[in-house]
Amino acid sequence: MNINKAKIEKRLKRRIKIRKKISGTATCPRLSVFRSNASMFVQIIDDVAGKTLVSGAAKEVKGKKSESALTGKILTGFELGKLIAEKAKAKKVEQVVFDRGGYKYHGRIKSLAEGAREGGLQF
Repeated sequence: MNINKAKIEKRLKRRIKIRKKISGTATCPRLSVFRSNASMFVQIIDDVAGKTLVSGAAKEVKGKKSESALTGKILTGFELGKLIAEKAKAKKVEQVVFDRGGYKYHGRIKSLAEGAREGGLQF
Protein backbone atom coordinates (compact mmCIF):
# COMPACT_ATOMS: atom_id res chain seq x y z
CA MET A 1 0.00 0.00 0.00
CA ASN A 2 1.15 3.50 -0.75
CA ILE A 3 2.49 5.27 2.36
CA ASN A 4 0.48 8.43 1.67
CA LYS A 5 -2.76 6.46 1.35
CA ALA A 6 -2.04 4.76 4.66
CA LYS A 7 -1.45 8.12 6.36
CA ILE A 8 -4.69 9.51 4.97
CA GLU A 9 -6.66 6.45 6.07
CA LYS A 10 -5.21 6.66 9.59
CA ARG A 11 -6.20 10.34 9.83
CA LEU A 12 -9.71 9.58 8.61
CA LYS A 13 -10.09 6.83 11.23
CA ARG A 14 -8.96 9.25 13.96
CA ARG A 15 -11.39 11.86 12.59
CA ILE A 16 -14.34 9.46 12.75
CA LYS A 17 -13.41 8.42 16.28
CA ILE A 18 -13.28 12.07 17.38
CA ARG A 19 -16.58 12.97 15.69
CA LYS A 20 -18.38 10.13 17.49
CA LYS A 21 -17.53 11.77 20.80
CA ILE A 22 -18.15 15.47 20.11
CA SER A 23 -21.04 17.44 18.70
CA GLY A 24 -21.77 21.15 18.58
CA THR A 25 -24.91 22.73 19.98
CA ALA A 26 -26.29 26.26 19.89
CA THR A 27 -24.76 27.06 23.29
CA CYS A 28 -21.45 25.27 22.66
CA PRO A 29 -20.76 24.88 18.92
CA ARG A 30 -17.95 22.85 17.35
CA LEU A 31 -14.72 24.50 16.13
CA SER A 32 -13.76 22.39 13.11
CA VAL A 33 -10.31 22.57 11.49
CA PHE A 34 -9.18 21.50 8.01
CA ARG A 35 -5.50 21.72 7.16
CA SER A 36 -3.96 21.32 3.73
CA ASN A 37 -0.35 21.70 2.68
CA ALA A 38 -0.95 25.23 1.46
CA SER A 39 -3.69 26.60 3.69
CA MET A 40 -5.95 26.15 6.69
CA PHE A 41 -9.72 26.51 7.08
CA VAL A 42 -11.75 26.87 10.29
CA GLN A 43 -15.49 26.77 10.92
CA ILE A 44 -17.67 27.14 13.99
CA ILE A 45 -20.62 24.81 13.44
CA ASP A 46 -23.95 24.24 15.20
CA ASP A 47 -24.50 20.52 14.49
CA VAL A 48 -28.05 20.47 15.85
CA ALA A 49 -29.26 23.11 13.39
CA GLY A 50 -26.76 22.03 10.72
CA LYS A 51 -25.44 25.58 10.20
CA THR A 52 -22.04 27.18 10.01
CA LEU A 53 -22.01 30.17 12.33
CA VAL A 54 -18.53 31.54 11.56
CA SER A 55 -15.81 30.60 9.09
CA GLY A 56 -12.28 31.70 8.35
CA ALA A 57 -9.39 30.84 6.08
CA ALA A 58 -5.65 31.34 6.23
CA LYS A 59 -5.69 33.67 3.23
CA GLU A 60 -7.70 36.17 5.30
CA VAL A 61 -4.71 36.68 7.62
CA LYS A 62 -1.88 36.55 5.06
CA GLY A 63 0.38 39.57 5.18
CA LYS A 64 -0.19 40.40 8.84
CA LYS A 65 2.99 40.86 10.83
CA SER A 66 3.33 39.91 14.46
CA GLU A 67 5.98 40.60 17.09
CA SER A 68 5.90 37.01 18.36
CA ALA A 69 8.66 34.48 17.71
CA LEU A 70 6.33 32.42 15.49
CA THR A 71 6.97 32.29 11.75
CA GLY A 72 5.42 30.91 8.58
CA LYS A 73 2.43 28.60 8.74
CA ILE A 74 2.49 28.40 12.54
CA LEU A 75 2.14 32.19 12.76
CA THR A 76 -0.68 32.04 10.22
CA GLY A 77 -2.46 29.44 12.36
CA PHE A 78 -2.10 31.60 15.47
CA GLU A 79 -3.44 34.68 13.69
CA LEU A 80 -6.30 32.63 12.21
CA GLY A 81 -7.23 31.49 15.71
CA LYS A 82 -7.39 35.09 16.91
CA LEU A 83 -9.45 36.07 13.85
CA ILE A 84 -11.97 33.26 14.34
CA ALA A 85 -12.27 34.22 18.03
CA GLU A 86 -13.08 37.82 17.07
CA LYS A 87 -15.73 36.68 14.59
CA ALA A 88 -17.20 34.30 17.17
CA LYS A 89 -17.38 37.06 19.79
CA ALA A 90 -19.30 39.19 17.26
CA LYS A 91 -21.84 36.33 16.99
CA LYS A 92 -21.91 36.04 20.82
CA VAL A 93 -20.19 32.64 20.91
CA GLU A 94 -17.99 32.31 23.99
CA GLN A 95 -17.45 28.56 24.39
CA VAL A 96 -16.72 25.91 21.73
CA VAL A 97 -15.78 22.26 21.42
CA PHE A 98 -12.47 21.80 19.57
CA ASP A 99 -12.56 19.34 16.64
CA ARG A 100 -9.01 18.91 15.40
CA GLY A 101 -10.20 16.84 12.42
CA GLY A 102 -7.96 13.86 13.09
CA TYR A 103 -4.77 15.91 12.97
CA LYS A 104 -2.23 15.61 15.77
CA TYR A 105 -2.32 18.41 18.32
CA HIS A 106 0.97 20.10 17.46
CA GLY A 107 2.33 22.66 15.04
CA ARG A 108 -0.33 24.59 13.15
CA ILE A 109 -3.26 22.96 14.96
CA LYS A 110 -1.80 23.78 18.38
CA SER A 111 -1.02 27.38 17.39
CA LEU A 112 -4.56 27.81 16.05
CA ALA A 113 -5.99 26.62 19.38
CA GLU A 114 -3.68 28.92 21.34
CA GLY A 115 -4.66 31.87 19.15
CA ALA A 116 -8.35 31.15 19.64
CA ARG A 117 -7.84 30.92 23.41
CA GLU A 118 -5.93 34.20 23.40
CA GLY A 119 -8.75 35.75 21.37
CA GLY A 120 -11.23 34.82 24.11
CA LEU A 121 -12.75 31.47 23.15
CA GLN A 122 -13.03 28.82 25.83
CA PHE A 123 -12.65 25.09 25.15
